Amino acid sequence: MGLVKIDDDLHEQVRRASTVMCRSINAQAEFWMKIGMLAESNPTLAFNDIVRAQLDAADVRLASAAAA
Repeated sequence: MGLVKIDDDLHEQVRRASTVMCRSINAQAEFWMKIGMLAESNPTLAFNDIVRAQLDAADVRLASAAAA
């Protein structure tokens, strides 16, 4: 594990987003980094497709909106 230096303004955005998303600041930053890495590796996929693929890989089954 290491340290990552980020701009103060970006850190503030991470802090605010972490509050909304009920994540720690570190977890929010890690989420954004992971999604960013996956988006660069899969430029044709939309955000929702990336998240769905990650949920499928973790064997998470979500109810569809129609079933709710």
